[in-house]
Amino acid sequence: MFSMKQYMPRIKRYLRDNPGASFIVGFQLLLLVCAGLLILGNSVWAEGVAVAAYFSLIIGVVLQLISFLRHREGELEESE
Repeated sequence: MFSMKQYMPRIKRYLRDNPGASFIVGFQLLLLVCAGLLILGNSVWAEGVAVAAYFSLIIGVVLQLISFLRHREGELEESE
């Protein structure tokens, strides 16, 4: 049987190691909401949600880039 309890430590570790991941997942969810709003014919709300999704994606990518650069600097110092 599927249980989230056994996967929670792995999920928490992944989100801790990848600080932008939660923002990128948020982007994907907001994009799905945006698609649903467009299907329902509410383009004004869909546009606002799309803007919020875009900002979430930008934040997530910037955080991932910062994390990558920090991790890379640490590896370079260890190899010397």
